Amino acid sequence: MAMITIDHNKCKKDGICAAECPFSLISLTGDDAFPEIRPAAARLCIQCGHCVAVCPHGALSLAGTTSDNFQPIGNGSPPTLKKTGLLLTTRRSIRTYEQQTVPHDHIEQLLDLCRWAPSAKNEQPVQWLVLESPEAVRQMAGLVVDWLRTGTTYPGIVAAWDQDKDMVLRGAPHLLVAHAHKDSLKPEIDCTIALTYFDLAAASCGIGTCWAGILMSAVAAGYQPLLDALALPEGHQLYGAMIFGYPRFPYFKVPARKEARITWRS
Repeated sequence: MAMITIDHNKCKKDGICAAECPFSLISLTGDDAFPEIRPAAARLCIQCGHCVAVCPHGALSLAGTTSDNFQPIGNGSPPTLKKTGLLLTTRRSIRTYEQQTVPHDHIEQLLDLCRWAPSAKNEQPVQWLVLESPEAVRQMAGLVVDWLRTGTTYPGIVAAWDQDKDMVLRGAPHLLVAHAHKDSLKPEIDCTIALTYFDLAAASCGIGTCWAGILMSAVAAGYQPLLDALALPEGHQLYGAMIFGYPRFPYFKVPARKEARITWRS
């Protein structure tokens, strides 16, 4: 079966698919000719779906997918820059949480959106580990503190833990871990982008997040008890972690930030 097929009864020979293919696997041989699929498509096509999604006539199809895999965008307008800007500027790193947990199906909906995060060559290597209970999150925090005890960094965090205050995972009700096989093309970048999708999607519906940097450091240091507790699949590594839950306190102002530092060239 061909990787990409073109229905000549629907094709209008406008060349849009050829112009949009990231690897130039669709070519035009003449002004009034149908686009042609290069033989290299069988080897180089990354199944990004751009050719199918961009065709206004529904003339293309992709092997291994059906029309149900391509959701119509419709005529609705995208969010305005003002609304998008409001989401981006009001998103905060939340470190104080309500005890209430986020419903399982709500978390699932947020993670489902992350499937559309871009990845190198559309490899889509990102997989997720979700700790749904506060008890499981606290166990992970305790393991990170055990790692901190082996060194001299962050003594205040260790002292706080000994006084029953979690400054590692902040008593969050949930922990999200993004992991991928270490032999993926760009696993760290892909996981970071996917986590950012989750971060912003969560903020849009009142769920607070914060990147779990100290836990990530313990994993990077190879602290075995923590790695054992995470129990990631063989060959996988953690490339990002985030705590999340409902914020205990609302924010009323957007804090200042440095001006954008831009070099313009022409």
